[in-house]
Amino acid sequence: MVVKQLSVFIENKSGRLVQITEILGKNQIDIRAVSIADTTSFGILRLIVDDPGRAKMVLREAGFTVSITEVIAIAIEDKPGGLSKALRVLSNAQISVEYMYAFLSREDKTAYVIFRVEDNDEAVQALRKAGIVCLSSEDI
Repeated sequence: MVVKQLSVFIENKSGRLVQITEILGKNQIDIRAVSIADTTSFGILRLIVDDPGRAKMVLREAGFTVSITEVIAIAIEDKPGGLSKALRVLSNAQISVEYMYAFLSREDKTAYVIFRVEDNDEAVQALRKAGIVCLSSEDI
């Protein structure tokens, strides 16, 4: 089970983030999760949205460089050690995490974690075998 994530290459200057969020808002595209990694001159904005195909199209039309990447999403208990359990499962299966970010769900005591790994299918299989809930785009 994979989730489609938008990666947007943006210049690190004032107003770029608001421009992206306004474009998505005007097109009724809901942002579910967001992460940004930056340097002094540019950044990679990673987004989980409710309509990734349309989001990619409208952002490209506005001149942004956008790609869609498949990532995995899990639900864990929002308590000490919850994330560690999932990371231990991946480590034991010799699956490296390229990057990750997390956010709280609308449900009580549940956190969602997005992972970028080399092999999504292998990671999902290992996580499910350990009893960790893997999510679909609709779940987020």
